[in-house]
Amino acid sequence: MNENENKNTPDVNRASGAAVAFIAGALIFLVLIVIVKLTLKVPAIDANRAKFISDNLYQIRTNEVVSLNNPGWVDKDRGVVRLPIDRAMQLTEFYWQDPAAGRNELIARAQKAAAPAPKKANPFE
Repeated sequence: MNENENKNTPDVNRASGAAVAFIAGALIFLVLIVIVKLTLKVPAIDANRAKFISDNLYQIRTNEVVSLNNPGWVDKDRGVVRLPIDRAMQLTEFYWQDPAAGRNELIARAQKAAAPAPKKANPFE
């Protein structure tokens, strides 16, 4: 007696069914891609947009150069300043002529910078 005779279902060619399902899925996917491609329009970068981007990039680079080469306040309440790189290197060299004093100075400045900001008086209290 054959095993297939005991089953009530006929033999099904599963490979051809999978192939048909794959082709149908691929066709649906391609149709969706075409629909999205035709309906969504991506605006081109025109001359005004390119000029806007270029001007902003120029402003950012100019501000970076000014920040690197000029001293200024980072946090005035805590007494943290921004120094030009050359000046910072001179101070580091000066403070680290005596390594113990340089280390103490570095620790003191780090603690001062990491301390919580002083509370400002609230006029509503």
